[in-house]
Amino acid sequence: MATRRHSRIDALTRELTRLDDEVIDTLYGLEPVFEPGGALGGALIEFVSVECPYCWQSYGTQVDLSGGSFTHVEDCQVCCQPIELECEVDQTGALTAVRARRMD
Repeated sequence: MATRRHSRIDALTRELTRLDDEVIDTLYGLEPVFEPGGALGGALIEFVSVECPYCWQSYGTQVDLSGGSFTHVEDCQVCCQPIELECEVDQTGALTAVRARRMD
């Protein structure tokens, strides 16, 4: 019984001496942090600033560039109006343009 406890303590000590982001997240039960421009589960996520074509306020949103160019509808985070968001992605996976259009 004491040997099992010592091996568990030794394993925990090894984990604590290797305090990288993954270990800290596991120890504290945290969700992973999503860094702008970083890869997320194989998908390239980028944070962009969008100017609402209704209220003209800017807000931040994230776009998934892994599927190439796309168009989708999302609500403005300020005035809640629906916005058609068109994102162009080149062959290298880089975001080249973001356009926000009114839906009316």
